[in-house]
Amino acid sequence: MSYATDMLLIAALALTLAQSGNPQDVPVLKANLGNCSADFVVRGANGQPVYNATVHVRVRYGLMSLKRSDLEIGTNADGKARIEGLPAKAKPLAYDIRKDTATAAVTQDVEAMCSASFDVALK
Repeated sequence: MSYATDMLLIAALALTLAQSGNPQDVPVLKANLGNCSADFVVRGANGQPVYNATVHVRVRYGLMSLKRSDLEIGTNADGKARIEGLPAKAKPLAYDIRKDTATAAVTQDVEAMCSASFDVALK
């Protein structure tokens, strides 16, 4: 390999590393339905953060709640996830959180609590 080829490989590797971001960054799902949000910290029965727990919610909104969107996101190594852009007027949101056979559920009434934070313990 030539010097120029080596430099291109190093530059490509540096660019890839710069774009990959910090693996501890909180994953964010942007629903683009409004200005409300929900933050999650998911812990196991031992109190430790749970990696890749799934947070799922079906959002029913609009006239007579006819519009629906299913949203799903996984947690990072710190057990954190965030959903942004939830509608301010919608039926209460029922979040189902699960990892393997462990589950939990929390509810958010976006009209009463537009920005919510949940510390969830899986059972």
